[in-house]
Amino acid sequence: MRCVRWLLAVITSFTCLVQAVVLRDDRQIEVTIAKPPQRIVSLLPSLTETVCALGQCQKLVGVDRYSNWPESIAKVPRMGGGIDPNIESVVALKPDLVLMATSARGAERFAALGLTVLALEPRSHADVQRVMRIVAQALDVPVAESDRVWRHIDAAVNAAAQSIPAQAQGQRVYFEVSRAPYGASESSFIGETLQRLGARNILPASLGPFPKINPEFVVRAQPDIIMVGDSNFADMTTRPGWQNMRAMRTQRVCHFKSEESDVLVRAGPRMAEAARLMAKCLTDKANDKPKGQP
Repeated sequence: MRCVRWLLAVITSFTCLVQAVVLRDDRQIEVTIAKPPQRIVSLLPSLTETVCALGQCQKLVGVDRYSNWPESIAKVPRMGGGIDPNIESVVALKPDLVLMATSARGAERFAALGLTVLALEPRSHADVQRVMRIVAQALDVPVAESDRVWRHIDAAVNAAAQSIPAQAQGQRVYFEVSRAPYGASESSFIGETLQRLGARNILPASLGPFPKINPEFVVRAQPDIIMVGDSNFADMTTRPGWQNMRAMRTQRVCHFKSEESDVLVRAGPRMAEAARLMAKCLTDKANDKPKGQP
C-alpha cells in the first residue's frame, strides 16, 4: 500500500512538472506557469484582446478600465488602469495569472502577494506576433493556433496595402496619438503600418516611437494628410499656424471616432482593422486632393 501511495505521488509530481511552463517576459524575468490558467486578469487592452483572439475570453475574471473589446467582456469587473491598478481587488479575484505592461505599476507587489505576473508590451508588428505566441504558451493554446491568427492578421494588412490606388501612394502623413501633442513616428507600430501602406511619415525614427513634438515642427513639415482622433481634433484648430496648413485648409484630415482610435493605437490583434482604417483615409483624401495641387 505504501508503494502504491509513493507511486501515485510520483505520478502526480511528474504530471505537475509536465504542465509547468517557463516563459521569459519583457522584463527579462523567467515566469513559471504551474498549470494552464483558469482565472486571468489583464491590465492592458492589447493583452485583453490577445487573450480573446486566442479563444480564451471566458477565462478573464478582471480587466483594466480601458479594455472594451470584444463586447463579451463588457461585464467583466474593472481593476483600474496600468498606472493605478486596484491591487486589493485584483488579489481578491484570486487569479492564477496577471497580464500587464512592463510600464505598468504593481508587478512587484502582485508577485510579493503570491500572484503569477507576466509583463508584456508589444511595440512593433514583430512584437505583436511574439507576444501572441507567449500568451498562447501561457494559456496552453497551441502555438500553431497563435501562428494561424497572426498569419490572418498579416495577410489582412497586406490586403489593405494592396487596396490603395497608385495615386494615393507616397503621401506624407502626420499621425497624432494624443494631446501635448504626441505623434507616432516611423519607429512606432503605427509608423510600421503606414510604411506598409506606402505612406511617408513626417516624424523620423530618430525621435523615438511616440515623441512629444513642437507643434511648429508639423507646420514646417506641411504633411499631405493628418490623422487624429475626434477628441484631439478641436485642440488642433487652436494651435498657432495650424489653420493655415495646407492639409487643414483643404480638409485633408481624417479624424477618427473614439472606438476607431482605440483600434489604431493598440498594438494587438486588431492591427489589420487599423490598417484598413488608415488605408481608407489615404485613399479618400487622395481622391479629395484639390485640382492643381501637386
